[in-house]
Amino acid sequence: MSEPLRCQRDAFQLPRDAHYFNCAYMGPLPRVSEQAGFEAIRMKRLPTSIVPPDAFWKTDELRALFARLIQADDPARIAIQPGVSYGVAVAARNLPVGSGQNIVVTHEQFPGNYYSWERLAAESGGSLRVARPPEGPDRGRRWNERLLEAIDRKTAVVAVPNVHWTDGTYFDLVEVGRRCRDVGAALVVDATQSVGALDLDVGTVQPDALICATYKWLLGPYSLSFAYYGPRFDDGTPLEETWIARDNSQDFQQLVNYQQAYQPGAVRYDVSERANFFLVPIATASLELLLQWRPSRIQEYCRELTEDFLSEVGALGYTVEDLEWRRSHLFGLRTPESVDLSALSVALSARNVSASLRGTALRISANVYNDAQDVGVLAEVLRDAV
Repeated sequence: MSEPLRCQRDAFQLPRDAHYFNCAYMGPLPRVSEQAGFEAIRMKRLPTSIVPPDAFWKTDELRALFARLIQADDPARIAIQPGVSYGVAVAARNLPVGSGQNIVVTHEQFPGNYYSWERLAAESGGSLRVARPPEGPDRGRRWNERLLEAIDRKTAVVAVPNVHWTDGTYFDLVEVGRRCRDVGAALVVDATQSVGALDLDVGTVQPDALICATYKWLLGPYSLSFAYYGPRFDDGTPLEETWIARDNSQDFQQLVNYQQAYQPGAVRYDVSERANFFLVPIATASLELLLQWRPSRIQEYCRELTEDFLSEVGALGYTVEDLEWRRSHLFGLRTPESVDLSALSVALSARNVSASLRGTALRISANVYNDAQDVGVLAEVLRDAV
């Protein structure tokens, strides 16, 4: 049994009066990552400190760190990319969809994992099938059931999140993956709102692709993401033909001798200038910190932090999904009918509480920098709003 994680607020620069429950919007940068960024910027003062080829291959360390985080055996299956929409576009380019087939997505899922599928369905003669949540109680369980029911023998691709970005609904990817394999569909997962705060094992889920931005729960920089690509993508076509993804690209003198072969694994799907000398050190420092804290301990910390709070506001008429169908780092509070959402937003801002209204839910996304004082202030605002 591992030792429980204590509050890590000192690892961040958050002011004491900032009650930040908005990691689902953007994660704050840890101190060590901020320092790594400063040092990286200083290196560019004199470019002789950026020495090829080694400086251009520090991303291999990033691949290995992210592979550990999602429990992937082979770091070469990790691509370095600029955002989730880029990784989804790679998947859409390489997954065949025939006329009459369907692509399954969830209702109101993040547009970065939607628009490519909408285009592919239209261009292929297929259809986009949206799994919608039911009204009333037991919403999470029944939404998961509807998602599984939407997947049939005509399904070519299932593109879903692990945790829904608007209200934290948890989708059982193990069951979804099993259903995909039963019908021969590809599974593409946007894990941006889960990886870093929640354990995820690609060996168990068996996604064909899994994509995750770094600027939220990975506590990293903007304009950087990771993508895991399984065997379906081993001989695929990248979005761009970056030189660094080609075989023997470590030998700068021989770059004029063009190569047809790619580097092994998912490297062919890397973005150009993937060796970003500013962003890579920041992301590396953050991933090292997360692996030290461990997602399972982060999740348990958030559960213990919010357990009593949820009981208290529940007595006031606020409702939240059952724990089986949500997770403790990100959940949506449904407010009583008497609560004016616009007034609530103003009240939260006045107390320097940062949380997001997404759809009909007040989205609360806690992390290891939050503590009992933060939760207490949030509870006061919600109590006064009723």
